[in-house]
Amino acid sequence: MDFRSQVIAAGATSRLAADAVLVLTVADQALTGVDAPIADAVARVTAQGDFAAKAGRVAYLGAVPGVKAPRVAVAAAAHGSAKALKAALVAALAVLKPLGIKHLAVQVAGAEPLDAAQAEALAVAAADAVYVYRLTKPSAPAAPALAKLTLLLTDKAAQKAVDAGLAQGAAIAEGVALARELANRPGNHCTPTLLANEARKMSRAQGLKIEVLDRKQIEALGMGSFLAVAQGSDEAPKFIVMHYSGAAKTQAPLVLVGKGITFDTGGISLKPGAEMDEMKFDMGGAASVVGTMRAVAQLKPKVNLVGIIAACENMPSGRAVKPGDVVTSMSGQTIEILNTDAEGRLILCDALTYAEHFKPKAVVDIATLTGACVIALGAVRSGLFSAAAALA
Repeated sequence: MDFRSQVIAAGATSRLAADAVLVLTVADQALTGVDAPIADAVARVTAQGDFAAKAGRVAYLGAVPGVKAPRVAVAAAAHGSAKALKAALVAALAVLKPLGIKHLAVQVAGAEPLDAAQAEALAVAAADAVYVYRLTKPSAPAAPALAKLTLLLTDKAAQKAVDAGLAQGAAIAEGVALARELANRPGNHCTPTLLANEARKMSRAQGLKIEVLDRKQIEALGMGSFLAVAQGSDEAPKFIVMHYSGAAKTQAPLVLVGKGITFDTGGISLKPGAEMDEMKFDMGGAASVVGTMRAVAQLKPKVNLVGIIAACENMPSGRAVKPGDVVTSMSGQTIEILNTDAEGRLILCDALTYAEHFKPKAVVDIATLTGACVIALGAVRSGLFSAAAALA
């Protein structure tokens, strides 16, 4: 999606060439800086009871006399924070998306001057709203037509920060969309080999260095714990290492490690059949790493970053690891496997040992590690654990 800002003079919004103009107003704030035709239309629907400046409220005004854009809408945010403005835009887009709008101009009234965080939040919200999974679902509705969002500003001094925020939001949105796409794919459309191919495709397109290790290379490294999980599947394991170099070689890298179980049956310690289809999402950590590398490659920060993914399936078979088996990890430690459905820690321990080769400044591993996290924290919040308070 094309994100840009435009500094406007008084009365310019009404003359703007766009498919729609959306005004985001902040609750309990006067509707300042808005052109008279739009302000009058908002006042009219407010008087009719069709709109109120309260969080979540949206009014579609249609064509407004005196406004060039054929569609005008207004939405209210609880306050001027990035989070509140994002929520207001999401609510408005739910109304505007079905209308076939390609270019949306957004003016925020009552929260200017805008900053980078607000601009970033609006960009991410807009990009998120147009994502539709279609790879294995041709019957899915076509993606919304929205392809361009212009953020209208009345303060030129804010434009540099806003443009930086939009650029960061655009990059994050690209990474999130890629991660969502990979995670949404069924297990037979996102095997370890196919996941490695997508990581390679992204890396080459973005100028990243990538290595994909096969079973023999993994065996040569002594990753007995990772291979124990992979041995029950006919799908070959893949160990993926991506490199972004944005700083001097002497600067220690940050390392991301992603759990890439592309389908998790639990192995011999078989999971219940109900909702097992959702175990295609057990590579969510790997998808996050690929998406993050995609975003970082676009942003080009001055850091060194390594993304590591251990990818395999956890399947039951005559070759599968059994409860009670003892395997040796890359670190040389022996591990007694009492439950084969605890496979995440088995693949991650070898990946984390491998990460030590880079002498990293910090390591973050991302994994759908255990359902106990949902029991503890609920379905919205993610668990975060760290021995380093500064990193957390």
